[in-house]
Amino acid sequence: MIEELAAAIKKKKAILFAGSGVSKNLGLPDYSEMIHQIAENFGYNPDEFTAWGNNDFLTLAEYYCLEKGSLGELRSWMDRKWHNPKIELEHSEIHRMLIELNFPLIYTTNFDRWLEEAHDFYGKPYTKITNVADITQIEEGKTQIVKFHGDFDDDSSIVLTESSFFKRLDFETSLDIKLRSDSLEKSLLFIGYSLSDINIRYMLYKLHNQWKISKYEHLRPKSYILLNERNPIKETILKERGITPIIYENENPGKSLHAFLTDLLKLAREEA
Repeated sequence: MIEELAAAIKKKKAILFAGSGVSKNLGLPDYSEMIHQIAENFGYNPDEFTAWGNNDFLTLAEYYCLEKGSLGELRSWMDRKWHNPKIELEHSEIHRMLIELNFPLIYTTNFDRWLEEAHDFYGKPYTKITNVADITQIEEGKTQIVKFHGDFDDDSSIVLTESSFFKRLDFETSLDIKLRSDSLEKSLLFIGYSLSDINIRYMLYKLHNQWKISKYEHLRPKSYILLNERNPIKETILKERGITPIIYENENPGKSLHAFLTDLLKLAREEA
């Protein structure tokens, strides 16, 4: 199956969908650290705060916004932490391999700018898309980086609170329409995601349903998701929704991702 994916990549018939696991290899803070920051902002002991069951980040971000009037301070903290000048992008083999795979389209639910920074670092032109106006700037031959959950450069685009998350699940924004269109002709590859992420599971369901009601499901391009551990139940559901799981077992998701990209890049070069 990975051979078919490599062939699709070489033909520019594959779309990358990058999750937080892609950025995590740079040492970015995870949501638990962000929850601790919220606790400290409200004067709580972080350990006690999480012990009380306050571990739903969307709800906490909603509370933060209600109490503070905006996400401004928290968003600024996230921006500083996630774009620490000490981060050495040139040491990220994962980002280097993603650039070499040369996807024409990259969708990401990450807020950070490291995919864009990687394109800049390796001299690869791109167009960043966060809203409908950006779609008008698309140029032939330039990689499109679609910030599906928003971007730090546009506060209004960020999907961080429970309300913004629920609104995102409507799946009717300009970016959703673009994704539905793009996915009709290209395979999707999801990396850096956990199957506990309801948003990604819902999106897979919506994309599958788009094909199911069309009565042309047999023409649907194959799509794939990288997993670092086996889960027969979720794998069965994924397959029913037209997504082929690629399993690279490793307790460390970053090592699993690195091994997968290494093999994929080798096969893509052989296809060339």
